[in-house]
Formats: sequence, C-alpha cells, structure tokens
Amino acid sequence: MRGGRKLIQRHGGSAARGCARLAPDRARLARGDRRRGRQRVFPFQMPNLREAAHERAPGSLCEECLASFERVPNIICEVCGRPLARLPRDEEQMLLCPACQDRTYAFDRARSFAVYQSAVVRAILLLKFEKIEPLGAWFAERLAEMVVAGGDRLAADVVVPVPLHRERERARGYNQAALLSKPLAKRLRLPHQAVLLMRTRARPDKQALSLEERWEAVRGAFATRPGIQVDNLRVLLVDDVLTTGVTLAACARALREAVAKSVIGLTVTRAVGKPMPDAREW
Repeated sequence: MRGGRKLIQRHGGSAARGCARLAPDRARLARGDRRRGRQRVFPFQMPNLREAAHERAPGSLCEECLASFERVPNIICEVCGRPLARLPRDEEQMLLCPACQDRTYAFDRARSFAVYQSAVVRAILLLKFEKIEPLGAWFAERLAEMVVAGGDRLAADVVVPVPLHRERERARGYNQAALLSKPLAKRLRLPHQAVLLMRTRARPDKQALSLEERWEAVRGAFATRPGIQVDNLRVLLVDDVLTTGVTLAACARALREAVAKSVIGLTVTRAVGKPMPDAREW
C-alpha cells in the first residue's frame, strides 16, 4: 500500500506482536488511564501496538490490518458525507441525506476516509489514547490523497485541528486531532494553525449523550482565539471521528462568525449507524 511502508509488518514472528489484530495488554492501558486521572472502560479489544510503535518499527501495522479499513463509499451526501448507497438518485439534483435536505450545517461539506468499525476503531483508540504519531502520519497521508482528489471542492488555505478543552488536553498531554492535522498540513504545504480554535466549555462528564444533549454540549462551546485572523480563509477542519457532526458544526459556526470564507470538515473515520441530530432549532 503506497505511503505505508514504515507502518507495515507482515503477520508472523516477532513482528506480529505489534499487529492490531492481537490481544490487548489491558493492565498497561489501565495504568496509563490512571496516570492521566481517568477511569475508562474500552468496549473494544485493544491492540498491543505501543511497544512496536516506540521500540521497533514505528507504528507497526500489517498489510492485512491496513487493507481491512473499510473506505467510505463513493455515493455520499454532498454536504455531510454520509453514505447513501440505498437512496434513490437523481443525476440532475445534488444528492443529500434526509437531514441535509432540511437544513444547512455551518460547514460547507464534510468528508471521511473510512467507516468507523472493526480494525479502524482500534487504530483510532490507539491514536487517541496512546499517541501513536506514525499512525497519525499514515492517516494524514490518506486524508491528503482525498483532498488532492477533491480538487477545488476541498481546497483550503489553512489546516486547523478540532480543539480539546484545555483541562482534557492537559490531562491527556496532547490533542489527537493535531496528530492528524500537523502532518496533513505539511503534505499539503499549507499553514497549520493548532491554536486558532479553542474550546471554551468542557464536554459533560456523562459518557453516553442523547442527540439533543450532544447539540447542547457544543452550543457556543468553541471560539476563535483573539488576535488570530481567519477572515476570508478557506479552512480545512480536521478531527479523528465524525459521529453526528455536531462538533464539526459547532467549530464551523465559530469560524464562520470569524468571517472564514469556507469550512471543510475532514475526519479519518465516519460513524454511519446513528442518525444525524435535528439542528433546525440550533
């Protein structure tokens, strides 16, 4: 697979110990969570990649694991990027999902690389909680390929990561979205503005939020940082997962209020099992 040489090891022998298909070291992950002051239960089996990433080949993943990531199909909503393979299509009209037919999100459009399921979920959890930077760089290369293929529709002047609240970033030690946005900006030869956006209100502690609670949690929760200009710029807004779209929408609204010319959301993965929330009153 092009661009993945530093990440790829085949199954078998000592190399296989770093493969995302193997069993987790739950005790080590639990210790790491306690060090960060969190108590968290992971619903998925976690790969044992950290040692491989930092002690042998950086971010080792086998070809089979990388190839197993299911790409988002080509037939999607023109606005939010939701797969629409079963929706009747009129070639003369813009293809929109039922949610986007009724409302316009603050972002111009959103696009994702893979469907949020199976092996890619474990990879995202590694990126989020283990800071596997080579994995972030590999995903960034895939996103860069999407941007280039998208031409003017995905063109941008600056790359911006979705921010964490300062308390969460302090506890975690990094922002996982920046592990994607920084190498992406380098590949696209665009400025990277890691602090252009800030989250002014933390996410509720409750783990499972209803759709209404998700919208309420991000209402006015993002703002552009004073003194940083975004006037008339096309912003490429980067995150790891698009679930309902509320976070991208809230960030995009803040950027629009700062007079950004356009906002394109770009994520590694896209959850497709949940409906989009009702944003008509938001």
